Amino acid sequence: MQMCLLRAVGWSSAAVLGVLAVAIFLLVLHPAKDAALFTRSKYGLVFDAGSTHTALYIYRWPADKENGTGIVSQVEACTVSGPGISSYADNPAGAGASLKPCLDKAMKIIPAEQQRETPTYLGATAGMRLLREQNSTKAEQVFAEVAKAISKYPVDFRGAQILTGNEEGSFGWITVNYLLETLVKYSFAEKWEHPRDTEVLGALDLGGASTQITFQPGVPIEDKNTSVFFRLYGTNYLLYTHSYLCYGQTQALKRLLAALHQDSPSHQQILHPCYPKGYQENVSMADLYNSPCVHAPSTPKPAQVLTVMGTGDPTVCTTSIQKLFNFSCGANRTCGFDGVYQPPVRGQFFAFSGLYHNLHFLNLTGGQSLSLVNVTIRQFCTSSWEKVQKEFPTMNRTHLRDACAGSFYTLTLLLQGYKFNHTTWLNIHFVRQVANIDVGWTLGYMLNLTNMIPSETPQMVIELQRSNWIAATVLLAIMLILIFCLLTVICCQKNSGYESL
Repeated sequence: MQMCLLRAVGWSSAAVLGVLAVAIFLLVLHPAKDAALFTRSKYGLVFDAGSTHTALYIYRWPADKENGTGIVSQVEACTVSGPGISSYADNPAGAGASLKPCLDKAMKIIPAEQQRETPTYLGATAGMRLLREQNSTKAEQVFAEVAKAISKYPVDFRGAQILTGNEEGSFGWITVNYLLETLVKYSFAEKWEHPRDTEVLGALDLGGASTQITFQPGVPIEDKNTSVFFRLYGTNYLLYTHSYLCYGQTQALKRLLAALHQDSPSHQQILHPCYPKGYQENVSMADLYNSPCVHAPSTPKPAQVLTVMGTGDPTVCTTSIQKLFNFSCGANRTCGFDGVYQPPVRGQFFAFSGLYHNLHFLNLTGGQSLSLVNVTIRQFCTSSWEKVQKEFPTMNRTHLRDACAGSFYTLTLLLQGYKFNHTTWLNIHFVRQVANIDVGWTLGYMLNLTNMIPSETPQMVIELQRSNWIAATVLLAIMLILIFCLLTVICCQKNSGYESL
């Protein structure tokens, strides 16, 4: 019997060592693989409610973060049909209803089990800023209907808000530098790192109602109202940023038309030097002066209809656009325009949104010299309406009408407004996308918000490893008892057989 027990102990010890070896292999060599099963992606939704249209951007990032900021990528972009939400001032319910098709699309992309924890935001820009100035009650009604529509979906809706001009500019700057990997980069050591000796880029944005400039200046910022501080990926950034309300393209060109009307000898006919020769349309006084950006004449006649005729005169067009700005800065002060402080532009810049579209249609976004850009635009602006329609048959009628004015407005804003020159012009890179991701403020907004989203993975890995070891210990104890008992029974049965012989 004693020999039987010794054999059982030996066999059971061998078996236990084998099981332990397998357990150690699974727990030590494969913990990362097990943890990866629990490392899921997170999603976020951001509505860009601009002055002329709204778009929904769907973002995704890993649950673990890099230096406090998630590595975010764009999954999808959905353009909302119709105008911007500020256009629904007299039909607030329409603003909410317009968002539903894009929300339906997002629900098909985000896994059902993660939808309720998906943070969802709506950021409105200059269009809603103007509506709030015009009629705060109507602005609140639009927001209420938008919130009501989004809240019907199984997402973590965190509110709709109007971004300040500085927020819009600085979030656009974050987007640009994130996409260019000047904030964080995946290194050869297979980890995310802040790149050394890398200059950040400035951001130039032109929307329908406002325009923004943001960059890291080479001198101290004198006006605290134009500075913003960010901490991203463990690094601090102090930026200059300013947003000019009413200097977005739609509002600026409306101001131009109103100025031409008020300077016109005939109060019923407007000769427009930026419209192609031969172009003609009728505009009501009510539509012309329906914006707080446009100063109405002392005795407006809303019912009056004006006839606008294009003259295609690039010289007069440029002069008329320049009159929209005040370029004087005053003594001992550097400024952009309208007396707003701005340090000298420095480094490389990305120009996007309207700045890109205004030059892209003439293939002028490929780094051409300023002289060539000027010549090309002037040639286009002398073309007749009949000729430009033949050259650009698929272009929207309104966009084609405004192409000359938009191009000259871009040059005036960048050169005389923001003080670029023939040399620094070559530092401006006109882009729409980088790595198939749209350039705008929404990605920067999402990146900044990830600082407030807790990281799950480290805790989940600890809990996973702890539970694995507990389960393995219990399992091994049970197996040890069972194997010992089994081998003891077998040994004793054989020993009884030998004794019977």
